Amino acid sequence: QVQLVESGGGLVQAGGSLRLSCLASGRTFSRYALSWFRQAPGKEREFVAAISGSGGIRKHADSVKGRLTISRDNARNTVYLQMSSLKPGDTAIYYCAARTTYGSPWSGEYEFWGQGTQVTVSS
Repeated sequence: QVQLVESGGGLVQAGGSLRLSCLASGRTFSRYALSWFRQAPGKEREFVAAISGSGGIRKHADSVKGRLTISRDNARNTVYLQMSSLKPGDTAIYYCAARTTYGSPWSGEYEFWGQGTQVTVSS
């Protein structure tokens, strides 16, 4: 079992930056691949980025490449999403999710989810 708690969301102006964190419980954090998803009002949950258990492999959705970057610190049981050059279209609730295998962009394939953190980008 993995419990995930996101933090770091907030209100930011367009062009600004935020760093989201997701703290995981448990001693086997490095065995899990982690991903970030987001869900805007009235829209489906959308894949943002994924990172392997070791952190050596990662990928990002085309819509966020070059602006949002996933990373992890296994010593701190934490995965991050560094967000820069934010746009109003990035406004959403951001969720971290865990599964034992890397890289799926399909939310239905993830076993464990955090409660989400709201990011609002004003124009």
